[in-house]
Amino acid sequence: AFSVCPAQDSEELWMVMLQKSCEEALSSPLPHTAFTASSVFTSGYAPGYAKLNRRGGNTHTERERETDTHTDTKKLHLAGRCSDIDMNRADVINFDGQGVISYRFKVKKMKIIKDVIALKFKTSESEGVILHGEGQQGDYITLELRRAKLLLQINLGSNQYGSILGHTSVTSGSLLDDHHWHSVMIERYRRNVNFTLDTHTQHFRTNGEFDHLDLDYELSFGGMPYSGKPVGGGMKNFRGCMESINYNGDNITDLARRKKLDTSSFRNLSFSCVESHSFTVFFNATSFLQLPGRANQDVVSLGFQFRTWNADGLLLFSNLDDGTLEIALDDGKVGVHFNVTQMKNTRIDISSGSVLNDGQWHAVRLVAKENSVMLTIDGDEASAIRTTTPITIKTGGTYHLGDQLLSNIKPTLHHKSFQGCMQAILLDDQPADMHAVEKGIVGAFENVSLDMCAIIDRCMPNHCEHGGRCKQTWDSFSCTCDGTGYTGATCHTSVFEQSCEAYKHLGRSSDTYWIDPDGSGPLGPFKVTCNMTEDKVWTTVVNNLPAQTSVTGSSRERRTVLQLNYSASMEQVTAITTSAEHCEQHVSYGCLMSRLLNTPDGTPYTWWVGRSSEKHFYWGGSGPGIQKCSCGIDRNCTDPKYDCNCDADHKQWREDSGLLVYKDHLPVSQVAVGDTNRLGSEAKLTVGPLRCQGDRNYWNAASFTTPSSYLHFSTFQGETSADISFYFKTSAPYGVFLENLGNTDFIRLELKSPTVISFSFDVGNGPVELAVHSATPLNDDQWHRVMAERTVKEAVLQLDLNYREARPAPPQGHTRLELFSQLYVGAAGGQRGFLGCIRSLRMNGVTLDLEERAKVTPGVKPGCQGHCTSYGMYCRNGGKCVEKYNGYSCDCTATAYDGPFCTKDVGGFFEAGTLVRYNFLSETAAANQDTRFVAQPSTPQEVNLTREEVAFSFSTSNTPAILLYVSSKTQDYLALVLRQNGTLQVRYNLGGLKEPFTIDVDQRNLANGQPHTINMSRSNRTITIQLDHYPPVSYSLPEESDTQFNLVKTLFLGKVFETGVIDPALIERYNTPGFIGCLSRVQFNGVTPLKTALRNLSVPVSYQGKLVESNCGASPLTIPPMSAATDPWRLDSGAEFPFNEERVIPDGVNRNSAIIGGIIAVVIFTILCTLAFLIRYMFRHKGSYHTNESKAAEPASGESADTTIIGTDPNPETIDESKKEWFI
Repeated sequence: AFSVCPAQDSEELWMVMLQKSCEEALSSPLPHTAFTASSVFTSGYAPGYAKLNRRGGNTHTERERETDTHTDTKKLHLAGRCSDIDMNRADVINFDGQGVISYRFKVKKMKIIKDVIALKFKTSESEGVILHGEGQQGDYITLELRRAKLLLQINLGSNQYGSILGHTSVTSGSLLDDHHWHSVMIERYRRNVNFTLDTHTQHFRTNGEFDHLDLDYELSFGGMPYSGKPVGGGMKNFRGCMESINYNGDNITDLARRKKLDTSSFRNLSFSCVESHSFTVFFNATSFLQLPGRANQDVVSLGFQFRTWNADGLLLFSNLDDGTLEIALDDGKVGVHFNVTQMKNTRIDISSGSVLNDGQWHAVRLVAKENSVMLTIDGDEASAIRTTTPITIKTGGTYHLGDQLLSNIKPTLHHKSFQGCMQAILLDDQPADMHAVEKGIVGAFENVSLDMCAIIDRCMPNHCEHGGRCKQTWDSFSCTCDGTGYTGATCHTSVFEQSCEAYKHLGRSSDTYWIDPDGSGPLGPFKVTCNMTEDKVWTTVVNNLPAQTSVTGSSRERRTVLQLNYSASMEQVTAITTSAEHCEQHVSYGCLMSRLLNTPDGTPYTWWVGRSSEKHFYWGGSGPGIQKCSCGIDRNCTDPKYDCNCDADHKQWREDSGLLVYKDHLPVSQVAVGDTNRLGSEAKLTVGPLRCQGDRNYWNAASFTTPSSYLHFSTFQGETSADISFYFKTSAPYGVFLENLGNTDFIRLELKSPTVISFSFDVGNGPVELAVHSATPLNDDQWHRVMAERTVKEAVLQLDLNYREARPAPPQGHTRLELFSQLYVGAAGGQRGFLGCIRSLRMNGVTLDLEERAKVTPGVKPGCQGHCTSYGMYCRNGGKCVEKYNGYSCDCTATAYDGPFCTKDVGGFFEAGTLVRYNFLSETAAANQDTRFVAQPSTPQEVNLTREEVAFSFSTSNTPAILLYVSSKTQDYLALVLRQNGTLQVRYNLGGLKEPFTIDVDQRNLANGQPHTINMSRSNRTITIQLDHYPPVSYSLPEESDTQFNLVKTLFLGKVFETGVIDPALIERYNTPGFIGCLSRVQFNGVTPLKTALRNLSVPVSYQGKLVESNCGASPLTIPPMSAATDPWRLDSGAEFPFNEERVIPDGVNRNSAIIGGIIAVVIFTILCTLAFLIRYMFRHKGSYHTNESKAAEPASGESADTTIIGTDPNPETIDESKKEWFI
């Protein structure tokens, strides 16, 4: 059997010469690809499809993949006389809609773990059960046609409680009622199923937990087995032909022919396929068909079937003897319009049905006679529309189908042309003789296709991505993206940013945001909390485990497993942790006689599961492979024999808590608790939200230093949809960003001129180029964002969210982008190379790792210099912007602040007796005095000042107190004190006066527990003081006073403990018991004594007493929102950033000088630290001094047990107790 008429893709090539039959000689020779076996209907687009679209070469081999898969792209229905001709097929069975073949099993019940079912079918019906089997336990398998689509339903078992639901449903194909052969194969092994229709295979896994298909008695083909009970769900038996039916190796067709199976339900079992007798007419936008009826009849009796995708169109028109009749589709409904102009105008308008433009066959029946009009759709008499308006009708005898009517025949209502198919046409109770029309005996026609229905399902497969709903007309389809989180012609592009980091650089503030880490990829958008109140941007994903969840009654044998569900799926959370720079999750285990990890060497009672479903036996504060808790790492557990507080098994509540920071294991998905089954035993578990900081994908960049530099990646896979986005900065006027080639297909993005970005591609229809023009030059060494998208519907190019160019795809032509070369980023194929930086390059949602590839590629450097040009304004309070390959950082070393943007106050809480001492005369300080002081040094060991800058904030409720004191080797000093009444006083003694010069800054009580800020500066005699946000006030030293602060020695915070001559009034009035409260962001002439002490950064600083880091003394810092003038993403920001060529092509000498200088600086710093360390160790117990400490005060010793060094050791496991004591 052969199909002797090649199927064409164009409607023009579908037109059949009406005076020829398929058996006649063709007008031109055809290649072998035009002939296909009848049992495998390939839509056969290759010959005409490629030729129409100017594809050169061998059309079959060149577009072979597109031809082979075109059935999946557009489902074409060709029904009519060019269908398959069955020649004495021995294995064909004709199903009449009544008969069912029953295949009885050899045993009563079958427990099947593997199935292979294969068959071929063809039909003109859109509904019908092809095969069915079921079992008494609820298992079943059903293959049926539903709305001309193939539906496979399978259930391997569900339980009666509903916790296991095994029903699985999969749909494939469309317009399968085309009376062509289609092959089906179902392969199942346990829960894994391959479902193949023609050449398209779907792989899926059945729902539930069972592996066997339990069937009873039989498997039926052609319908539901007869059981004496009515068939549920209105399921029809199959009407059509099947062949080559095989079930697990048994040839069902052969067994039926040999009468080995039950075929008693057939009225007349036939082993030949009965051809359909329907004569179909196909209408395009220019078609016209005129058919004769019976004239002067007083009854209008019409009927026909139609199928279309269009919601509107004229179906039928007739001039009555005295009026007109129109039947048309209006918004998916069939409307009938009578306009009778007898004695007086009589108009009747009725409509019925809904959504009749669904591509399915629908039947229309109209009967109109005196005083009665009835319209019935799809044979539903119950919903037929009737009217009893008096009317007298006389038929005109001629009926017109289609909208291209003769010039003297016009309908009264304007309707679009009908595009679709009709069959079973009944006019005045007489079937239309379409064979006579074809021979030219009756009627007239123009541009119609007889005995053919060419209909394409443009929504199969569905090109609308991410859950978009597909709608179609006869010529095209459209996507509705509402509620999906995506936009574009095919719902391809995400409307949300990829991370909190991206929202931050759009100027957004802390809030809950939708993010989409993979953009157009398979992961959907989800909500996270973006915390931007701190300097670091934290992304938070919460879970459903309540804090302090109580656990009792668990043991090693029967652990209590707590399942954590997050506000995002595990795949979505993994996308966050993979791109993040740092992630953490706080865990806490409160215990009452409940052991945790069973340290030091036992088997853990409790473990947790991370994202890879692996068990982990470490707890918060520890790391992978270390079976300890935080206290075990810090060696401060309640019982030193154990490495967890809970492992001591005490009869009082203990706790082990800390941060899990190994992000490859996060988030925590389960916690299994195993030691709460003893009397009085209980555990309370808390797992905090997942918090991640940074986005490495956002900063992944590469610098192209020569015009011939490029990176290469694997071939870009974007056959039917492709999106590309990236940031670039350059000073060059042109250059190719990226390119990927095929045989003749290609895709390219380039900077064509300083103001033009171009996006060009070819999918086989000829080159297409989109260009956007910028109002300002793009080679300004600032970051610009490019987004390009190409789908089967349109192509879009966008620049900086301001400029956009879109172009629709041609309605007919190739749609697949076929590439085979490597993807080149930068120069490629002799093109003008790109010179500059490219960052955050994403293609179809996947970020290309430019940095890793650049590390091994000559001419390309990882990262990108010049971030500070755009983002340097974010480094505040004197912080310096430092270039990094993957972005930028703020160096806060010379500031009293900390954090990524130098905005976090560094402060500490002072208890009674706590003091911080900074020695200006140490060798380390002297070596660095040129950078730390605005001073006039006399010798390397001596500092004389004529100007000071002092800034800090504080809060306290205790008076009197010394806030800051600077001593000298002479009697000069500077002091800021709080008097007994809480007012602030500044005391200067620079010599020349009998008493220190004092300034009472304000009469308000500042010891009110609220933060207060002090900024003070002196230049020679002028002293300027600003308190809080009040205006600065200036004071002058007396003329008799000296202006030089001689031989500056030591700076004290909180309390004075000094040798030499000290002002006795200060000691007696303000030094006891010392400052109690908070000091923050203390800075003196570039020196940050409090930050240095808390960070343990250098030798010149030390402290006594207990000093705890806290920002309780920090005044609220208000940062205004980002203005349009400084927003880096606004094109019209107005900021000019000159391009420095050395940032892209650094000079080798400069780079080597920087490296050598860095090495020398490290060596000198190491030597100085070693010398200072040795001197301090040698003289720590020697020497005596005279103290001016008040007798009422308790002497503070450097060996005091309260004295602690605050800091974080990078490897606490390597420090023993003796070394800790030695540091104290």
